[in-house]
Amino acid sequence: MRRLARLLACLAIAATACSHAPTSRISESEARTARVFLSYQSQGPLALHAFLEQFPKGADLHVHLSGAVYAETFIRNADEDGLCVDAVALKFAKPPCKGKLIPATALSGSMTSANQNLYDRLIDAFSMRSFVPTNEFSGHDQFFSTFDRFGGLNIRHKGEWIDEIASRSAEQNQQYLELMDTPTFSHAIKIAHDLGWNPDFAKLRQQLLDHGLRDEVALDRDDERQAEARRRVLEHCGTQQATAACSVQIRYIYQVLRAFSPQQVFAQTLLGFETVQASMDVHDDTWVGINFVQPEDGYISMRDYTLQMKMLDYLHSVYPQVHISLHAGELAPGLVPPEGLRFHIRQAVELGHAERIGHGVDLMYEDDAPGLLKEMAQKHVMVEINLSSNEGILGVEGDQHPFPNYRLAHVPVALSTDDEGVSRIDITHEYVRAAIDYHLTYEDIKSLARTGLEHDFLPGASLWAQPDVFSAAADPCKGDALGAQNPSAVCKAFLDGSEKAAAQWEQERRFRVFEAKW
Repeated sequence: MRRLARLLACLAIAATACSHAPTSRISESEARTARVFLSYQSQGPLALHAFLEQFPKGADLHVHLSGAVYAETFIRNADEDGLCVDAVALKFAKPPCKGKLIPATALSGSMTSANQNLYDRLIDAFSMRSFVPTNEFSGHDQFFSTFDRFGGLNIRHKGEWIDEIASRSAEQNQQYLELMDTPTFSHAIKIAHDLGWNPDFAKLRQQLLDHGLRDEVALDRDDERQAEARRRVLEHCGTQQATAACSVQIRYIYQVLRAFSPQQVFAQTLLGFETVQASMDVHDDTWVGINFVQPEDGYISMRDYTLQMKMLDYLHSVYPQVHISLHAGELAPGLVPPEGLRFHIRQAVELGHAERIGHGVDLMYEDDAPGLLKEMAQKHVMVEINLSSNEGILGVEGDQHPFPNYRLAHVPVALSTDDEGVSRIDITHEYVRAAIDYHLTYEDIKSLARTGLEHDFLPGASLWAQPDVFSAAADPCKGDALGAQNPSAVCKAFLDGSEKAAAQWEQERRFRVFEAKW
């Protein structure tokens, strides 16, 4: 009943948004698939999930590596690492395993009823499973507390974690991921604390570089490359036994921890820019951008928000090629004072040079929200929509979510998972939720999927002639059937010179295959 009420409340808004969407001549197979979609949609979320599981979803651009792994994997890893489980605090701990510290091996060996109970409680503690908020402990508190509980695992498992995420993506016909990760930055932090804070960004940058901040750049680049290599071994890529996960392209977003002192945040941000720039300089696009993480409502995050946006403004002037996507507006009334809701998204766009916004939930509480929407639409700043995460953390869903407002204003939006392991979801779940809650059409969800690849940070020109208009291809491929097996020579040369356009062409090929089934 709640979902039906939300559907009815949003129907008029969503229908208006659809009426403003770009239109194009559609093929017979697409029209037929659209009718089948409506049939499944009318049957409810279970039927729609079955339909959408193999729908070509393109990209997930807002996903944290550690938060995307399911708790069961972490528990198995703790066993392999010889860690203990704190049966009271429900977290991993280092040996010796005595008293309340139980060997993790007990949870993967012979399972007793007591061990099963602890196993279940550990999964609940590591995720939103079975969580019921109280006045003392909210969904926000539970969500962010999980990351400390499953910490301490050996970094050697990273390739395994990436394989899990890629495999799950491949099973749902998703072809591209940008995983947020935090590589080592301890040397940079030591330098920053030794030097102290200097509000002159240019001088502080030079001091950090003079004291060896770049020493960690090679380590950070190698860290992800080694994990990727391990992932490809696990997936048997390049062999006859290659799994479907090998087809999932993965790039990495450098996470900066925003809840620390100004000198630490600046140093880690500088290291992130240097790492991404170094990758670009040698045409290695493993690292493609940066993002700020940790709760946006935290004391330091709120106190230093404008200062941190100014840091980005300066560093963007030094490293203009480095892509920026920012968590901004992951806030709701009551979580912070009203004045805290008025400027985060705007400053992320105007000071932080964000090309994409993660969450953007407090949009309509920002100063001059209509003007902000117009600016974002004109600049083609995309919003990474995380419906389940926003409900779990902020309690925002249905007609209280600005998803329809973005669409009405022609701001590009795409669906993402945020932390699918913590939320216990997958990307198909988010498509089903969006389609049901906002009464989307097949054309709508196809546009959402295309928007993800339109705004990824892969190098090269877009396949489309106009930004965020998916009705005509760029000139080199204008006369070709999109996604065809054998593009013309001119089109093929264009695709060979653009990773972005090649990924978009592959998505169009997948659309052709998917729509031919119906």
